[in-house]
Amino acid sequence: MAEFLPFHGVLPTVERAAAVAAVPYDVVNSEEAAALAAGNPYSFLHVSRPEIDLDLGISLYDDRVYAQAAAAFRRLCQEVPLKQDAEAHLYVYRLQMGDHVQTGVFGAASAAEYRDGVIKKHEKTRQDKEDDRTRHVMTLRSHTGPAFFTYRDSAAIDELVEKIKRQKPLFDFTAADRIKHTLWRADAADSAGLSALFGEVPVFYIADGHHRSAAAARTMQECAPRNPQHTGKEDYNYFLAAAFPASQLRILPYNRVVKSLNGMSETEFLAKVAEKFSIVVTGNPQPEKSGEFCMYLGGRWLLLQPKFATAGLGVIERLDVSILQDNILAPLLGIADPRTSKAIDFIGGIRGTGELTRLVDSGSYQVAFSMYPTTVGQLMDIADAGEIMPPKSTWFEPKLRDGLVCHNF
Repeated sequence: MAEFLPFHGVLPTVERAAAVAAVPYDVVNSEEAAALAAGNPYSFLHVSRPEIDLDLGISLYDDRVYAQAAAAFRRLCQEVPLKQDAEAHLYVYRLQMGDHVQTGVFGAASAAEYRDGVIKKHEKTRQDKEDDRTRHVMTLRSHTGPAFFTYRDSAAIDELVEKIKRQKPLFDFTAADRIKHTLWRADAADSAGLSALFGEVPVFYIADGHHRSAAAARTMQECAPRNPQHTGKEDYNYFLAAAFPASQLRILPYNRVVKSLNGMSETEFLAKVAEKFSIVVTGNPQPEKSGEFCMYLGGRWLLLQPKFATAGLGVIERLDVSILQDNILAPLLGIADPRTSKAIDFIGGIRGTGELTRLVDSGSYQVAFSMYPTTVGQLMDIADAGEIMPPKSTWFEPKLRDGLVCHNF
């Protein structure tokens, strides 16, 4: 059963919460982070992307980057200020993006349960990114960015969360990207009650934040041997997570753009695709159901429908991203490993299909594929099977914000 504990959250003041809150470090590059933080000394991007305050082009893994992150965190703690709650709490967190609303809970998740598989993953992690997050966490002695969990719905948790939401929130603001963020601090009784209910949840699934979770496990492994009185209950055994019921999540597609046709003309490529897919000219750039793709080539959108049965394929093989990879990207376009290939790029669904047409029309890419989004059910089925999703299979929106709650140790 999953452990999800109250903790001593580190929070900004009400007046500066909106200025502090920042998108996750891994959804923006250095240039985008610098633009978002420009003119805002309180943006948490100064902590999560500290290279924006150092020499242009500095290595992201330079010693000075981690030192700058720690200095920025100390400065925000003093100047915002960021203050640690005297008592341990859980925190209810609601995001609203247009008509979509999702409400989760910030809590302290167990690094040991990640190690032991109670917190289930569906992605591989990269060593360099694990190293980076572990060093960032150990330098700050704080988990400043939440891992994003989901779980199979619980009516009892929903009921208590709704009760907490009837109280006055701590923060309630709309960010520049028009996403509304609301945070409530659960009192001691409700925090204990919620924690007990989460204790009845069999497993958590990582929706997003595999590197944060892996870094938390490594942090525990580094800290435990240094403590002669280690019990397994110290703060360094836990990390910041936000857990949302599966029914409330929204996954957008993760689209693909490819730089060349692997030496083929458009006519030759279409003939190869037609061996396995029916091809229909369409005015709709987005597929309407799983198992289909829309392809932008030669200034027009084409609908691709498999001529082969997909129902009997395995849990990984029947994913849309796998069907595309196994039948077009690898055999026709020479993209054997999309994790490392320089011939392909991935475009989050939040950017829309207009970005795909722009990229191809610019001449930088020759073909684009618009995907149907992976479902939360598929994600959980794959994690339950102990399998690993292909890279860039899911894009969750809205994104959680860093800086609203931190977990020190």
